[in-house]
This record gives sequence, structure tokens and C-alpha cells, in this order.
Amino acid sequence: MPGIAARVAALAEHLLARGEYLACAESCTGGWVAKVCTDMPGSSGWFERGFVTYTNLAKQDMLGVSASTLEAHGAVSEATVREMAEGALARSAAHWSLAISGVAGPGGGTPDKPVGTVWMAWAGPDDWRQAVVYHFEGDREMVRRQAVAAALQGLLDRLDAVSTG
Repeated sequence: MPGIAARVAALAEHLLARGEYLACAESCTGGWVAKVCTDMPGSSGWFERGFVTYTNLAKQDMLGVSASTLEAHGAVSEATVREMAEGALARSAAHWSLAISGVAGPGGGTPDKPVGTVWMAWAGPDDWRQAVVYHFEGDREMVRRQAVAAALQGLLDRLDAVSTG
């Protein structure tokens, strides 16, 4: 499995070839996806913007996540990351989005959502939507790093499928 930088390079190649842009909505990763994307020179040609929405209020204000979704399902849920991904598309000029919300630890876990639980969602053209839950192992840094890698890989997998399909 390629590292984060290799995934970013592959993602950039796909998006540049298609003339498309990415936006990301991040909670537990605190802007890490945006950081690794913009580490690459020329990323303004394919990376549109990032939203760091660490609190529920930020998710509502910046991405339009509904208070009722947050109340019913919590910030770390399929429903919330789907709304985050939709909101990132709606509030940007991007064609693709990814969203991440999770429990990175060391505290904050519950029996239903233990430390390492991370939900992510992706959205793109033709109403393509996908959400997945991961259960990562390790300390806070490791959980967040694995989440960044998985989020990039999820979008890369879709772009690979679209390119060959």
C-alpha cells in the first residue's frame, strides 16, 4: 500500500487530468488531509479548499450539517459525515469531496464508538456517494495518520474505477 505522499501524487494526477477539484471536510484529522494535499507544489490546480470543522457548531455553520442529525447520531456517524461531504461540495467549487469525523483518543471513546472509530464519506459527480467506518488501532497520532491515508485511498479508488470503467 503506497504512503500518503504517493496517494496525494496519484490523486493529483487524476484530478489534473480531469480538470477537477477536491474539497475536504475534516474533524478529527484537524486539516491534515488539506495539509498533505497542499504540501505538493501546484496543488492549487486540483485542491479547492478544506474545512476544519472540529466542533458540532462548526459542522453546522460551515457545512450545513443539521442539528437534528448531530443530536440523533452524534458527530462520529455515517449520517454526519455524509452531510459533511455534501456540505463541502455545496459550499465550494469542487467536484469531489471527502469528510472525516472520528474518535482519535486518548479519551472520548464510548462502548458504541471506542477510540479509533472513524467515519468517512466521499461525494462526487453523478451523485456518487459512499461512507465507510474504520476502527483504527494505536495512539492519537496513529489513528489520525491512518484516517488521512484511508480517506485519500477511498477517493483514489473511486477515481481509478472511473478512469478504467
